[in-house]
Amino acid sequence: MAEIVETARAKINLALHVTGQRDDGYHLIESLAVFADTGDRLTFRPASEACFTLSGPFAGNLSADNLALRARDALQQAARSSGHATPPVAIHLEKNLPVAAGLGGGSADAAACLRGLSRLWDLPRPLPDLDGIALKLGADVPMCMVSRPLVASGIGEKITRLNAFPPLALVLVNPGIAVSTPEVFGRLANKQNPSMRAPRVGTAAALAEALGSLRNDLQAPAESIAPLIADVRKAISATGALLTRMSGSGASCFGLYPDMEKAKEAADSLRATHSTWYVCATMTGPG
Repeated sequence: MAEIVETARAKINLALHVTGQRDDGYHLIESLAVFADTGDRLTFRPASEACFTLSGPFAGNLSADNLALRARDALQQAARSSGHATPPVAIHLEKNLPVAAGLGGGSADAAACLRGLSRLWDLPRPLPDLDGIALKLGADVPMCMVSRPLVASGIGEKITRLNAFPPLALVLVNPGIAVSTPEVFGRLANKQNPSMRAPRVGTAAALAEALGSLRNDLQAPAESIAPLIADVRKAISATGALLTRMSGSGASCFGLYPDMEKAKEAADSLRATHSTWYVCATMTGPG
């Protein structure tokens, strides 16, 4: 096999409820997540020796100790323990998503690495404990392995696929700042919030209305750390978005639009007025 390509799709939390905290410190969540057509791109090729290279607009912001490499090492160890060959691979990551942005970029990279290497090494499907490997890498990695509309609960490992969920037209915006996820959770005033009920699907307008009754419980603490996030939401709302909300632990926000044409018009307007922001009009994948 000469080359394998995997897309690490951006994860957007349409809603994120924090419903408790375990004794080991992990927070219990309920998250309604969708995945965009846009994302990072990982390429895998057989090589004489293992290597990892980077390109893309956000490559310079990525740590040498990143989740993609941790995923490679964890999968290789598990595969070898099961008696499978894992010859050297050259991995190239095209980093198109902002780092520490609340779009699941690192987790999506790790999931794409697990998928791509499993294919290149021709590992059994599923490899024993692949779900466990994903969860050990991070609470968002199991849902990024699916990369389709879903509700994640527990600490993120319990996945319910939403097979009838429609594709959505969104604009993603990041103002060029990073916020610390542990710090955001640390500022969360109430960690015992009401549970979430996934909305019924329908038109974008009906879905936006239903989503309005849901929340991102991390939005307020994130904005207390980085008030610019509130300015981003206001700027998106001013373009006529049906719904505007922060994704994940921030600082990225999204706007929901009736169709892709409206989303592209909004993205053009935002780029014209905020030239230093990351702005992307995109569709999400269907269930």
